[in-house]
Amino acid sequence: MDYLEKAGRVLDIEIFELKRLRERLDENFSRAVELIRETVDARGKVVVVGVGKSGHIGAKIAATLTSTGSPAVVLDSSNALHGDLGMIADGDVVLALSASGETEEIVRILPAIARFQVKIIAMCGDPKSVLAQNAHLCLDVNIEQEACPLNLAPTSSTTVMLALGDALAMVLLEARGFNKEDFAKFHPGGMIGRSMLMRVHQIMRPREAMAIVSTDAPIRNVLKAMTGVRAGAAVVTDEDQQLLGIFTHGDFVRHFQSDSKIGERLVADLMTLNPVTVHKDKLAVEVLNLLERHRIDDLVVIDDDNVPVGIVDSQDLTRLKLL
Repeated sequence: MDYLEKAGRVLDIEIFELKRLRERLDENFSRAVELIRETVDARGKVVVVGVGKSGHIGAKIAATLTSTGSPAVVLDSSNALHGDLGMIADGDVVLALSASGETEEIVRILPAIARFQVKIIAMCGDPKSVLAQNAHLCLDVNIEQEACPLNLAPTSSTTVMLALGDALAMVLLEARGFNKEDFAKFHPGGMIGRSMLMRVHQIMRPREAMAIVSTDAPIRNVLKAMTGVRAGAAVVTDEDQQLLGIFTHGDFVRHFQSDSKIGERLVADLMTLNPVTVHKDKLAVEVLNLLERHRIDDLVVIDDDNVPVGIVDSQDLTRLKLL
């Protein structure tokens, strides 16, 4: 049995169904985005309901919506008629997931949901189904074939639902102006949160832990200054403490290969002019971007007057759990 070939077949079928979904996107999707946006802006929420595998997908969609600024809860359809309908409030939006649109548990609670002043968005594969006919909007997730070789296990159908849910959440994110800082508020415990909530001055090595030298310092003195503070780079400033350049341990190694007497040369001749810098009040995530973009290990931190006030060593980022 060729496992790779069979796995490729599964992926090909699901990719095909995703392409069909892309081609079917219409104004109903735009209306759904606007409906949810207006609801959230009015302090309402999205109530997601589904059964079986659709329920699992619904839970993921609710989690994605909530983490990106559109509050959502999951309604257990089996308990809905036994008190859980209390999580629905007038002004909410109900997002109901059912591949067939005829799922018994979903159909049974529709009359009860209709008693609330809510809008229902159906995510189903049959626009003529009971769910679709009782919804204010229907997002079409019909498929031609499940990726299951028996055409039974929900595979393509759940992939299409999940992708459409992601599309809703991401378009909503942009429509509501949700930014990196907002994202960090909801993810304070992870690397993303730390890098987005912390400022550069909170993660840098302070000025007293920097090797700062003048332009007339010989390299041997520069190395001594670097060793004294256990730094991999020295910052070169003028008499007014303005930043001029940087000299790193890597620079020393490269020049030593061609000049064994490098120790007597002046740092002004070998330093890198106008090094990459970051302002002390920038978000820490900017440090990650700059280090990666410029492929450097040391980033000079400056204040409003272009005076070096600290340095970020890439080795510190692991200790700070930013990498």
